[in-house]
Order: sequence, then C-alpha cells, then structure tokens
Amino acid sequence: MKQITIVFLKSAIIILGLVVLCISIFGLPKIAAFPAEANPEYAYLKWPVMLGLYITEIPFYLALYQSFKLVGFINQRIVFSEEVVRNLKLIKLNAWSITLLYSAGAILLLTQNALHPGIAIAGIVIIFASVTISVFVSVLLEVLNHALELKSENNLTV
Repeated sequence: MKQITIVFLKSAIIILGLVVLCISIFGLPKIAAFPAEANPEYAYLKWPVMLGLYITEIPFYLALYQSFKLVGFINQRIVFSEEVVRNLKLIKLNAWSITLLYSAGAILLLTQNALHPGIAIAGIVIIFASVTISVFVSVLLEVLNHALELKSENNLTV
C-alpha cells in the first residue's frame, strides 16, 4: 500500500478519536444539561445516561487502538498472521460490546418512559453501525482464516 494511504488511515483514526474525546469532554455535559433543565422529572437520569455514554467510549477506543495496530500491520505487509486475526477478533468483540451497552441503555430509558425519539434514532444508528462493523469483521475473519489455512498448506508443500 502506498505510504500516503497508510498516513491517511492513521490520521483518520487519530482524528476520529480526538473528535469523540472533545465531544465527550466539552459537548456531552452541555447536551445532557439541556434535557435535565427542560424536563425536571427526568433530571435524575442525567448522570446514569452520561455514565453509560462514557462507559461505551472504552470499547470504542479499544477498537480504535486495534484498528491503528491493524493499519500498522498492513504497512509492514504482515496481513496474513495470527496477530491480525487477534486484532480483528478484538474489534468484533468491542463492536458487540457497544451494541450491548447501547441496547441496555435503551431498555433502561424505555422502562423509565424517558426514551425521546431523537435519542432512540441516534441509539439505533449507533447500534446498527456496531452490528454492521461486527458482521463485516466476521466475514473478513473467515476470509483471513481461509487464507491462513491455504498459506500453511502451501508452506508444508514447499
């Protein structure tokens, strides 16, 4: 792969991480304060919702780190290795973790009759994106495992 492509991918991963970090530090408290002031009967949900959103950042950043490492492996041209398989499995696990955390948060808000349609749509989009990433990585893992099997057979033949 061209070096400029690798630099672009690594930069995109870093920028994505920084954008989410800035939103979570500066934007999220302001965004959470508005519904709490507008609807005082649901103000008690402000901190649990913010905590849930901050907890979902953990698997997000772990997946970003694994993606960064994956781009490094691509740059080193060691795509067909067990380390790449391990990274992809961790990305898949983190995507499912995000899906489960957002689903649990939606259920919590539903039981409190506090699930606003806008919040529900944002949650559904995030859940759909996480499931899509997980399914894509699963397919990629199958292809990679098949390629590793072929590589090992060819190594034994030669």
